[in-house]
Amino acid sequence: MKKVLYSTGCPRCEVLKKKLAEKNIDYAEVTSVDEMLGLGITQVPMFSVDGKLMDFREAVDWVNNQ
Repeated sequence: MKKVLYSTGCPRCEVLKKKLAEKNIDYAEVTSVDEMLGLGITQVPMFSVDGKLMDFREAVDWVNNQ
């Protein structure tokens, strides 16, 4: 399963990073705003699991269910 966190280091990004760490979930982090904009991402954090993009709330729910 490929997991990617799109983050700028904002407070919500840090909350999601902490939750991922607590569950020992490995992921790649993308911090390039140009790359995010190229994917149509206009808010962060966004979390991708196997290509399915989730906003902050969806990502927190996903992590909590792991």
